[in-house]
Amino acid sequence: MQFASPQAFYGPAGTFAALLLPLSLVLALAGLYIGFLVAPTDAQQGDAYRIIFVHVPAAWLSMVIYAAMAFWSAVGLVANTRLSAMMAGALAPSGALFTFLALWTGALWGKPTWGTWWVWDARLTSELLLLFLYLGFIALQAAIDDPRRADRAGAVLALVGTVNLPIIYFSVKWWSTLHQGASVSVDSAPTIATPMLLGMLVMTLAMWAYAAAVALLRLRCVILEREGQSAWVARLAQGGRA
Repeated sequence: MQFASPQAFYGPAGTFAALLLPLSLVLALAGLYIGFLVAPTDAQQGDAYRIIFVHVPAAWLSMVIYAAMAFWSAVGLVANTRLSAMMAGALAPSGALFTFLALWTGALWGKPTWGTWWVWDARLTSELLLLFLYLGFIALQAAIDDPRRADRAGAVLALVGTVNLPIIYFSVKWWSTLHQGASVSVDSAPTIATPMLLGMLVMTLAMWAYAAAVALLRLRCVILEREGQSAWVARLAQGGRA
């Protein structure tokens, strides 16, 4: 493929990131405007529910990014492609960030709704485990000096951790849990007002764009670190083209 090598993808990664970052800002401003100023007040939870415009997209992204990280880890492990392993490593910090954001905003929502910051609920506990998986992946790669060995070890951990994704998603159906069921589902109509749904979808797109941009920028840094001794990086450092 044309962009399968780190050298070929370095330039396009910067171009895509430059487009996605301002797009994420515009979408975030639009999503927050809809969520906090347009969407109606919830009849039961009042304005406390508005945390969902950050919480729900962050929770979705925490799982989607992990699935993407595991996918690229598998590709790198099976096909032995350097760029795939680099992409997996570049995604992990963003995934950890969104998982932490989902847990933190969930606690902010839980205090006025449940009367407590935290409960050992199946959904919350499995989401916390997801954060530990991200941190474990990052720590494992950092602890191994040989990049190839680090990539393989991280890939195995990422693939094993995918078992947790269906547990997070189906936990509210499999166990008795305080966490409310999904308001948006692929197999049923939304159960929330249209402005609420629109605000969540716009915020989700904003976070997707941000996560992709930051991952691409981080990937460029990883490429330069890994390919530091290559002739094309030397030309780039001297002001030439990659």
